[in-house]
Amino acid sequence: MTPEDLLNTLDDLGNEDFTRFKWFLQQPECLEGLPVIRKGRLQAANREDTVDLLVQTYTLPGALGVIREVLEKIHRNDLLHSLSVSSSEPEVHGRDDEESSGSMAQASLTLPPREDVVVRAPEPHPIAFYQQMLQSNFQDKFMCAEEGWAEDKQRLVDVYTEVYVAAGRDVHINTQHEVRQIESVLKPAGETAVKPRDMFSHPSGEYQPIKTVLTNGIAGIGKTFLVQKFVLDWAERRSNQDVDLIFPFTFRQLNPLRAERLSLAQLIHECIPETVDIREEALNYIFKALQSSGNSNFDKSRFKLLFVFDGLDESRLHLDLHVDDVRSVDVTKTSTTDVLLRNLISGKLLRSARIWITSRPAAANQIPGRFVSSVNEVRGFTDLQKETYFRKRFRREEQAEQIIAHIQASQSLHIMCHIPVFCWIAASVLEDVLKTRGAAELPNSLTDMYTEFLVFQIHHTKQKYGSQTSLHYIKSLAKLAYQQLEKGNLIFYKKDLIESNVDFKEASVCSGVFTEIFREVRGRKGKDEMFSFVHLSVQEFLAAVYVRMSPSNSSKISFFRQRSMKNLQLILNQTSSKKIHRIYINKALQSPNGHLDLFLRFFLGLSLSSSQGKLKELLNLTICSLETKRKTVQYIKKKINENVSVEKSLNLFHCLNELNDRSLVEDIQRYLSSGSLSADQLSPAQWSALVFILLSTKDLDVFELKKYSASEEAFLKLLPVVKASSRALLSECNLTERSCEALGFLLISESSGLKDLDLSKNILQDSGVKLLLAGMQSPLCKLQALGLSRTGITGKSCQEFSWAVGSTFCCLTVLDLSSNELQDSGVKLLCAALLRPDCTLETLRLSQTSLTEAGCEEISAVFCTQSSRLRQVDLNNNDLRDAGMKCLSAGLQSCHCSVETLRLSGCMISEDGCVFLESALRSNPSGLRELDLSYNHPGDAGKRLSARLEDPLCKLQTLRLDHGGERRLKPGLQKYFCELLLDGNTAHRRLQLSAGSRQVARVSQQQPYPDHPQRFHFCQLLCSEALAGRCYWEAEWRGTVHIAVSYGGIPRRGTRDQCLFGRNHQSWSLCCSAVGYSVSHRRRDAVLSASCASNRVAVYVDVPAGVLSFYCVSSDSLLHLHTFSSTFTEPLYAGFGFWFGGFGHSVTLQDSPK
Repeated sequence: MTPEDLLNTLDDLGNEDFTRFKWFLQQPECLEGLPVIRKGRLQAANREDTVDLLVQTYTLPGALGVIREVLEKIHRNDLLHSLSVSSSEPEVHGRDDEESSGSMAQASLTLPPREDVVVRAPEPHPIAFYQQMLQSNFQDKFMCAEEGWAEDKQRLVDVYTEVYVAAGRDVHINTQHEVRQIESVLKPAGETAVKPRDMFSHPSGEYQPIKTVLTNGIAGIGKTFLVQKFVLDWAERRSNQDVDLIFPFTFRQLNPLRAERLSLAQLIHECIPETVDIREEALNYIFKALQSSGNSNFDKSRFKLLFVFDGLDESRLHLDLHVDDVRSVDVTKTSTTDVLLRNLISGKLLRSARIWITSRPAAANQIPGRFVSSVNEVRGFTDLQKETYFRKRFRREEQAEQIIAHIQASQSLHIMCHIPVFCWIAASVLEDVLKTRGAAELPNSLTDMYTEFLVFQIHHTKQKYGSQTSLHYIKSLAKLAYQQLEKGNLIFYKKDLIESNVDFKEASVCSGVFTEIFREVRGRKGKDEMFSFVHLSVQEFLAAVYVRMSPSNSSKISFFRQRSMKNLQLILNQTSSKKIHRIYINKALQSPNGHLDLFLRFFLGLSLSSSQGKLKELLNLTICSLETKRKTVQYIKKKINENVSVEKSLNLFHCLNELNDRSLVEDIQRYLSSGSLSADQLSPAQWSALVFILLSTKDLDVFELKKYSASEEAFLKLLPVVKASSRALLSECNLTERSCEALGFLLISESSGLKDLDLSKNILQDSGVKLLLAGMQSPLCKLQALGLSRTGITGKSCQEFSWAVGSTFCCLTVLDLSSNELQDSGVKLLCAALLRPDCTLETLRLSQTSLTEAGCEEISAVFCTQSSRLRQVDLNNNDLRDAGMKCLSAGLQSCHCSVETLRLSGCMISEDGCVFLESALRSNPSGLRELDLSYNHPGDAGKRLSARLEDPLCKLQTLRLDHGGERRLKPGLQKYFCELLLDGNTAHRRLQLSAGSRQVARVSQQQPYPDHPQRFHFCQLLCSEALAGRCYWEAEWRGTVHIAVSYGGIPRRGTRDQCLFGRNHQSWSLCCSAVGYSVSHRRRDAVLSASCASNRVAVYVDVPAGVLSFYCVSSDSLLHLHTFSSTFTEPLYAGFGFWFGGFGHSVTLQDSPK
C-alpha cells in the first residue's frame, strides 16, 4: 500500500462525497480516540493535500484504517473492496474491516515470524507451526455461526455487527434483574470505548501489563459473538498476532466435567476438538516451560497463551476464589476441573498466560477484584450499529429501510433493540407482521412484541406438526419456564427437567421443533444434554403464559409455599382477577433482587384483550374488565405511594405501561418533583429504566427537563429522551459546559429528531456554547430554533455563531441571544453571517445585549440585503437612542427589507427617533406589520405613527406606544424606576416606619398599630402599591434583611412556610447579610457566589415577561445577583422581612436617580 493507492481511492469520490469525507475527519466521535485534523487545514485541501495530511497525522497504515472507517460512514463500500484488493499487506494496527475475510487470512504478516521459539516435544517444531495449525482449524470452526439460535448457520462476517464495549466498569455484585440494567447507548462524557482487538490494551492508552480481563454484559447483549469474532480475527490473522495459542472454553462445556479428573492438556483436548493436532506432550512442554519460569508478564513470556472462559454466569463449578488458600497444582497431573480453573484464574498456574472471562453482571462477583487486571462492559448496539444489523439481516434495501423506519417510529422498540437478541426477535416478528398484516399492527409494548413472537413460532410449527402437537409442546415449555424461574436457571440439565416433572424426551422434541425458543446442546460423546431458552426474557414470558393458561393450575404452588395444594386450588379458583393481580404484584415486590419483575410485566400485559385474543388457543381467556384494570392500576399506584425501593417503583411504572395506563408520564414527573424519586439517588440502571418508560410513550414531541429534575445529572441521564424529542425545554436547569458537549454530539446524530432547543438561563458561557455550535455545522443537524437567553455568553461567541449560522448545512430559523453581553462588536460578527445568501434565520432576539448606534448600523445593513429572510427582530432594552433609530430606519425603508415585526421597547427613543421611523414607514409601507415602541418617549411623533394604522397602503397592524414619557430616556434599568411607599397596615408590630413610609427598622418595642386584617403575624411587611409592567427600585439595607417580591394574597397568619417570604410558591426573596447573599423560593435556597461591598440592592420586575432580577448597586453600576423566571398570576408587591438578627436592622427605599 502506497500514498498513491490512497489518492486513487479519493479520486473515485465525487465532490459531494469528498466534502462529507473531509467533514467526518474532523469529528472526534467518528475516529474514536485518534487525533482529528483541524478544520482550517482541511477546508481548502484538495485530494492530494488530504492524503498528505492523513499520512502525516496517522502514518500510512493508520491512514489506511481511517480511510476505511470513513468510507463505511459515507456508504462507499464499493471503494472499501477495491482498497482491500490494492493493499499488499493485512491491516494489523489499523481499523477492522468486517467485510474482508479470505484475502486477509492468506496475507503475510508484518510481524516477524517466531521461528526461534521452539516446542521440543514430542518432536521439535516452532510455536508458529502450532499457531498456524490451530488458526486453520479455528477458521473452519468460527467461520459460520448461528444467529439467535436459528437452524441454519451463516458466515460470521455476514451476521456479525460490532457492539459497543465500554472500559472501566466497576467490579461488584449486581443482583438486579437484567432488564433494569439497560443503559443509555449514548457514549457518556469521559467514557472510553474498547475495540475487540484492543481487549488487552489498557484503557488509558499507556502500557500496563494485563493478565485477566473480565467482560460484563446482560444476557443476549453479544458477549459470545464478541468472543467468536475475536478468535476468528486471530485465526484469520487480522489482529492479536502476538498471541501464540488461544484456548476458547465455554462453561457449558466445562459443567459436565466438574466431577472428572483431567490434566490441563486433557481438558483442552476434551473441550476444544480443534486442538487435538497439538499433541498432549507438546502442550505439556509449553505449560511446564511457563510454570517453571518466574515471569508473570505476557509480553515477556516465551510462549504467549490466551485462555477464554465464556459464560461464567452458567458455571456450576465450585471455583471458591474468595478463599485465601488456593493451592497450586502440577500442570501435567490430573485434577478436578474446578481446581484447574481456580489455579488458572488465581495465577497459581501459568502466571504469564492471559485470561479472558465473560459473565452476566450478577455472576461477576465470583472473580475477586485482586485477580482482575481490567474490566469492561458490553453495552450492545449504538443507534448506528442497530441500523447496520438490520441492513445485514435484510439484504434487500427496500425491506431494510421499511424495518428500520418501523423500529425508529416506535421508541419502545428502538430502545430495546440495543440488545442484539432483541434485534433478532424484532426482525423475526416485524418481517412476518409487515408481510401478513401491515404496519398498523406494529407491536409497541414488551408484551405485544413477545406475544407476536410466540404467535409467529406457533403458526410456523402448526404447518409441520399440526395444531394440537404444536400447542402441547408450547405448554410443556411454558411449564418448564415457570417452574425453573424461581431457581434462576437459564441452563437446564436432565435432573432439572426431572425436578420440574418435564419428560426428558419431550424436552428433546421441543428443542427440535421450536429452535428459536428452546435449544438442546449435546455434550461430549452425545451425553450430558443441556437445554436453554434463547434469552431469559423469553423464559419469563412463557412463565407468564403458563400462569395465564389456567389460574387454578396446581403446579403454581412454588409461589405460595406456605399454602397446601388443596387450599391453593380453592383460593385461585375462587379469587377474582383483581385479587390474583394483587397476589402476583405483592410476590414480585417481595423478591429481593427483582427476579420476578419482568414476569410481572408480562403477566399483567397478558390480561389485556389485545394479547389474549392473539393467544386464544393457548390461554384460558380471563380478559380483565375495565373495572379490574382500573382497580389494578389503582393498586399499583398505592404500592408506589408506600415508598417501596426505587427499583421496585420503576418496575411498577413499567407495569402501568404494559396496562396502557396513560397517566404514566405525569406520575413519574410528580414522583421526581416531589422528591419520592430523588435525582441524585437513582443509579445508572434506574435512570435507564426511567428513560425506557419515557421513550415508550407516544407523546414525546415536547420534553421539559424541569418536570423531572432541574439538574445537569438528570439531563445527561435523560439524553436519549432529549434525542427522541422534537422540542427540548432545558431552561433554568443548572446546565454547564458539560451539557453543551453532550448536546453537540447529539445534534450530529443521524437519528436525532431535535428541532427546537431552549437552553436559556443556564450558565453555559462562551466555552460551552462553542461546543454546542460545533454540532450545528454538521449536515445531520436538524435544529431550527435555539434559545440562549441569559446564558453568560459574550461577543466572543459571536464568531462561532457566525460560522454556525452561515454554514451551508445550518437550517436555524429562530435564534434568541437576549440578556447576554454581546455588545456591538459581537453583533457585527453575527450580522456577517446574516448577509450570506444561504442564511436561513427568520427570527432574531437581541433584547438587553448592550447594543448602541454602532450595532444598529450592522443590523440595518442586513435589512437592506435582498437575500435576508429576517421577519422578526427583538431589540428591546438596549440604549439605542435616536441615532440608532436613524440607522435602523434607513434599513427599514429599503425595498429589500422583509422585517414584519420589530420590537424597540425601552430603547431611549425620543420624538426625533420616531420621526425617522415614521418616514421609513411612508417610504416602505408594505413592510412592518407589528411595531413595539413602549417605554420610550415618542412625543407628538407618536400620533403620526398612529395615523399610519389608518393608511390603507400601510401594512402596519399593531403599534405599542404605552408606558411612555420623558423618564424613559434614562439609561439602563433606571428608565423603569418607580416610587414605592411602605404599607403600615401590613407591618408587624415590631417594625417601625419612618421617613415618610420609605424606611423601616426592626425595634424591640411593639408599635401601637391598630388591628388590621392585612397585618403580618411575622416580622415582615409589603409596600402599598401593586407592581405593574416593568418596575425598578433600589433599597439600602443594614443587618440581615430579606428583600422580596410577593403576591398580595400571601397569608398573614399560619406556619412559617405559609407566610415567610421565599418559603412558598407565592413569594421570591433575596437575603442580604454581612456574610453574603442567598435567594429563596418554594423553600429552595441557593447561596450566591457574587460578592459586593455595597449595602445597596436594586430590584427589576417585568411582570408580563415573568422576570424578577436582583442586583447589587456599586458606584452606580449594577452587578447581577440572580434572576427568577415565573408566570405571575396575581398582583405583585415589594416586601421586606426581618426574621433573623438583632434589633436596629433596617431598609431604606432610595430616591429616583437624577
